[in-house]
Amino acid sequence: MSEAAVAGSLPVVDWLKLPEGEDPYLEGHKCGDCGAIFLGVRSVCSKCGARDKLAPTKLANKGKLYSYSIVYRSFPGIEVPYISAVVDLEGGGTIKGNLIGVEPDPENLKFDMPVEVVYRDALGRKDADGNSYISYFFQPA
Repeated sequence: MSEAAVAGSLPVVDWLKLPEGEDPYLEGHKCGDCGAIFLGVRSVCSKCGARDKLAPTKLANKGKLYSYSIVYRSFPGIEVPYISAVVDLEGGGTIKGNLIGVEPDPENLKFDMPVEVVYRDALGRKDADGNSYISYFFQPA
């Protein structure tokens, strides 16, 4: 994704980072005791219970398809069908998002298939001031 596409854009979620002059990335929080990775800021590890041991970490842009659902009914204005996917990222972290670049048919989807994270315009959505949103998606690697 180009810097021009990111400039002035807003991330759709807090864990999508858009540093000026750099590529977008996803940020998790890693437990210093057990190594578990979570999305969103927290002070207690959900795996081992350690307090105040979570630190920000940049997540990988590659992973494997863990689970998916083909969505046929959604909110008005959302094009269906689409693939809602759960991906295990390399190096840790599990994240949900939409899988693009593949027809929404079970014949085209294999568990553990390699995918990569891509950053794109969030389907043309804009805030009240006309700012675009940037989102993350998965596509086959």
